[in-house]
Amino acid sequence: MIRCIRLWTGADNNSYFEEGVIDLNLKNDRGDVLSSVFTTQTISFQETSAAGKFEWHTAPVRQLVITLSGTLDFVTRNNEHFTINPGDILLAEDTTGTGHSWKLIGSAPWQRAYIVLAPGVTVSFKANQA
Repeated sequence: MIRCIRLWTGADNNSYFEEGVIDLNLKNDRGDVLSSVFTTQTISFQETSAAGKFEWHTAPVRQLVITLSGTLDFVTRNNEHFTINPGDILLAEDTTGTGHSWKLIGSAPWQRAYIVLAPGVTVSFKANQA
């Protein structure tokens, strides 16, 4: 399974998160496990230098953010924290509301891929059981 954090806006206009995975519920003829296919619009890459941070903001669009390098501490307005590590996926759906902030931890830059999702597409996110 591939670790994924879903970040969304609640009814109170604050950002919330839940940890889960990208559900790999299909198999191919080689025995690999795969996610369902979902439609995207664009992909781009970005790098932020070590010690970088970004104060309060919302996601500009509904997107997947795949971390290639760097470790980040994310925080919501309710002071809830979660960590993103290399290989993790962030499903950013908090496009409205009070938003979130992040800062880099350690000496590595944050290298990532932004994958903008097509409107209304379903992502095979599966929340962890509490």
